[in-house]
Amino acid sequence: MNGGPTGINMSIVDSYKSFMDRNSDPRTESWWMMSGPGPLITVLISYPLLLHFSRATLHAGPEALRPQVPRYVAYNVSQVLMSVYLVYEGMVAGWWNDYNFSCQPVDYSDTPKANRMAAAVWWYFFAKIVELLDTIFFVLRKKNRQISFLHLYHHTMMPICAWIGTKFLPGGHGTLLGVINSFIHIIMYTYYLISGLGPQYQKYLWWKRHVTTLQLIQFCIIFYHNFTVMFTDCNYPKFINFLLSLNASLFLYMFGRFYYVNYIKNSKTTRPDPKPVTVNGKSKDC
Repeated sequence: MNGGPTGINMSIVDSYKSFMDRNSDPRTESWWMMSGPGPLITVLISYPLLLHFSRATLHAGPEALRPQVPRYVAYNVSQVLMSVYLVYEGMVAGWWNDYNFSCQPVDYSDTPKANRMAAAVWWYFFAKIVELLDTIFFVLRKKNRQISFLHLYHHTMMPICAWIGTKFLPGGHGTLLGVINSFIHIIMYTYYLISGLGPQYQKYLWWKRHVTTLQLIQFCIIFYHNFTVMFTDCNYPKFINFLLSLNASLFLYMFGRFYYVNYIKNSKTTRPDPKPVTVNGKSKDC
């Protein structure tokens, strides 16, 4: 019987290996960044370093920033196309007519449709990794106000959720989140694309607040879709349903607070300039 720290460490390692062997999907085992959590942890730890280097580029002067404009446009075009692809794959592989909205277990078989959904889940994970560049472009475009706690939490949590889905549950009930989220991203990255074209296009961005409204609707659907299945007899991990419901409620709170502060509270505090009052034939400001 092993004792001391070494024995405890070995026990933890053995438990980890046993858990991974028992629960991992062998179909995704060899896919990029799916061997274990190490690669994802490395990327997320490197995330703040990327922010530091992008801020260093910002201080290098306008000459260093000029090439970022076409890159930002190309980046948003690629994100729109990727989101369209993910919506299409998620629908064709299951949600168009095969999946049950009330309860959908994961299909771990080696059938073409099951493998197609598993591949779509991995591409969704890949998209979440690429989306970390959002923050870099915000820094380079001097949009520091957009780098809020909500933004950083969202861009850190979503890759983790997507990795868990690809590693253990590449299909089934939770994949509706990816389809809805990708649909919202088609609209969101279209907005970013237009905003990056220059000041002359700002007049076409009157629908900014509606993007946030759609995000709120998204989290309501995700919460309901996962919370209700927790009380039914469904062959899908209840713990995952709970985590997805909890995460959706947190996002709903944070996005709701963002909406209130930016579109309701600010509109109440904004007042038009006072009209001048005429006194003895002369104009006098109130």
